[in-house]
Amino acid sequence: MPREEIDLQPITHILVDAIGPPGKRVFYLQGWQENRSVTLIVEKFQIQSLAIGLDQFLAEIEEKNPDLHPALADYEEEKMHILPPVDPLFRVGELGLGYDAESDLLILVARELTSEGEDSEQASVVRFWCTRSQLRAMSNWGIEVASRGRPLCPQCREPMDPEGHFCPKKNGHSH
Repeated sequence: MPREEIDLQPITHILVDAIGPPGKRVFYLQGWQENRSVTLIVEKFQIQSLAIGLDQFLAEIEEKNPDLHPALADYEEEKMHILPPVDPLFRVGELGLGYDAESDLLILVARELTSEGEDSEQASVVRFWCTRSQLRAMSNWGIEVASRGRPLCPQCREPMDPEGHFCPKKNGHSH
């Protein structure tokens, strides 16, 4: 049984955001149910993977339910920034998506990252029950936030640190 199990059903707002300078940013997932908020730490690649998976998942849902209105992706940037308190409950190990057709709500499931050898069934879980449009807007904003990081090296396409960059394309080897 999970250490902590939280259901925010339905949420009133959900977002992802980053705090810190490029290359040292910490990414957060934050959701509210009226005055109650839950903040989690996520990785940049989790935000990017969620966006890809969400697009595919929404396409399947809309294909199976042609009477549904398409999920909107509109968001107001000023409402998509993390709000204090920034006191994360846990670091996310895995994210999952589900859909409840009866309520037309998506479920974003965040499971706590566990240490090696620790039983993942003991990990805390937060379920964010979102409209399709809320999650699509969050996902689109997340891609925007993730892309605001370090500039990419024009040769190797890897992120460049402000202190310098070791470019594998300049080491004399070609693969």
